[in-house]
Amino acid sequence: MSVKLRVSGIILILLAVAALSMSAAFLYEGFSKQMFIEGAMRTENITLSSLGVKGPNSGLVIQNAETAQIAADKVRADRHLISPSYGALMAGGKYDPTNPEHLAYAQALNLENYLYMAVLGLGVTTLAEAIGGGFLVIALALGVTGYSFLVLAKK
Repeated sequence: MSVKLRVSGIILILLAVAALSMSAAFLYEGFSKQMFIEGAMRTENITLSSLGVKGPNSGLVIQNAETAQIAADKVRADRHLISPSYGALMAGGKYDPTNPEHLAYAQALNLENYLYMAVLGLGVTTLAEAIGGGFLVIALALGVTGYSFLVLAKK
């Protein structure tokens, strides 16, 4: 019985090390990409008020998923004032960069996509951080259990 406990304990500790490594990888990727995306948004120094957002948050700089979502929704609403869709704007024709309406619509679409991609990217980083935290808990549980098995095997 003690040999089986010892082998089981060693296997659990090895699994704990593997889970800890995965935890570190997920946490590093999640936090580093979050800092990159938020830093890039802060560098642009776009406030919600500069996009026409009114209210108590209007003075905030777009720098996180919440403010990016608010800004993207505002840009989308404003873009739909130009035209309800890209197809309707083109009306069967081609994009004309010399047409101010086409240009404004394209610029709004570009900014809207940038902001929604930031929201998506920050959602993925949050998911990676949560998975990393889960692997950390699993690593601790496996490690404690493996160590307990080794202690029991000595008795």
